[in-house]
Amino acid sequence: MSYDLAVWEGGAPTDDGEGRRVFQQLYRKYIDTEDETPPTPRIRSYVHTLLERWIDMTEDEEDASPWSDGPMIGNASGPIIYFAMRYSMCEEVSAEAAKMAAEQGLICFDPQWDRLRPSDGGAVA
Repeated sequence: MSYDLAVWEGGAPTDDGEGRRVFQQLYRKYIDTEDETPPTPRIRSYVHTLLERWIDMTEDEEDASPWSDGPMIGNASGPIIYFAMRYSMCEEVSAEAAKMAAEQGLICFDPQWDRLRPSDGGAVA
């Protein structure tokens, strides 16, 4: 079981509903497609920040990576990254990943809870 987050660059949605609509639009255009679009420099930078904190699954020999697949950069396309983490680690990792996104001026959306993150201090449940 995994837990997913979406992070993208762009203007801040006004509420969770707008966040959902933007996420769905970006997902269809960049993730759920056969077309390959290289990640933007800002999304590459975000991935780099994540991998400074947690090891990429493809390099993990000690089963310590929180990611559900890899390489992490493979989950990025254009201005969005849609990535999964182990459910057992999702509370800490998703809160920190959302905080890192905000610090870089990126938008974070939690599809499980259908809301923008961090919206309430970062708690998952």
